Amino acid sequence: MTIQEASERYRIPMEILREYESWELCGAVKKVMGAWQYDDTDLERLSLIMTLHDVGFASDEVETYLRLLLDGPGSDARRLAMLEEKRRTALDEIHFREHQLQRLDDLRHAIRKAKTKSGGGKR
Repeated sequence: MTIQEASERYRIPMEILREYESWELCGAVKKVMGAWQYDDTDLERLSLIMTLHDVGFASDEVETYLRLLLDGPGSDARRLAMLEEKRRTALDEIHFREHQLQRLDDLRHAIRKAKTKSGGGKR
C-alpha cells in the first residue's frame, strides 16, 4: 500500500506518515518504483501512533515510545511509565476543569438566588 493509499484508507494525515518514515522505524516499508509500500506491521504501528497522538503524546514522545516498543519486552516498564504520566496529566486536567465548572455553577447559582430575592426573575 502506498503512502497516499494508507493516508486515504486509514485517514492518517500525510504529515504523520512522513514523520513515521523519517524516524526510520518502517521495518518492511520499501520503495517500489519510487513509492513507499506499507505492510500490516507498519499499519499497526501507524494505528498506535494515531492513538498516542490522540491521548496527548507529542511527536518526540511518540518516537521514543515506538523505539522502546521495538526494543522488546525489556522496555515495558519505561513505556508503562510514559503512559502513567500521560494518565496523571489527563486526570489533573479533568480535576482542574471540574473545579472550574463548580465555580461557574456557584456564580450562576448566586445570580439566580439574587434574582429570586429581588423578585425580578423566573425560577
